[in-house]
Amino acid sequence: MENIFDDSYFMKKALQEAEIAFEKGEIPVGAVIVVDNRIIARAHNLTETLNDVTAHAEMQAITAAANFLGGKYLKNCTLYVTLEPCQMCAGALYWSQISKVIYGATDTQRGCGVMGTQMHPKTEIKGGVLHEEAASLMKRFFIEKRNLN
Repeated sequence: MENIFDDSYFMKKALQEAEIAFEKGEIPVGAVIVVDNRIIARAHNLTETLNDVTAHAEMQAITAAANFLGGKYLKNCTLYVTLEPCQMCAGALYWSQISKVIYGATDTQRGCGVMGTQMHPKTEIKGGVLHEEAASLMKRFFIEKRNLN
C-alpha cells in the first residue's frame, strides 16, 4: 500500500494555507510543520492583516510548532512551505534547528538561496515540490493585484 504521507501530500496542505492567504489579500504563501507524519502547525502570510513585516507564513508556523512542542527547537520536524524562505525566515529556521525544509516555488529575487543565507548545517533542504502549483498561485495573485490598481 502506498504511503499517502509523502512530500506532495504535505505540500498540498501548505498550498491550502496559501489559498487562505490569497483570499485575504495576503501574498499567497502557506506553511505546515510536520513531525511523525502529523501536522503540528499550519500558517499563512499575515503581514497585511497584522500590519507586521515579520508575519510571514514560516514565522507563524515556527511559533505555532514551538508552542505545540513546548520548546523552541524543531528537531525531527519538517517545514513544508509554498515559496522558498526569505533571508529573515531562513535565519529563524536556522535558530529553530529544524531538521528539514521543503519548499515549492523558488524565489529568484528574495529567496535565501539567491541572498546567500545559510540554514543550520544539519537542516536538509529540498525545493521544487509542487513547484508549478505554488508558482501559478503566486503569479495569479500578482496579476490580479496589478489589474486592481
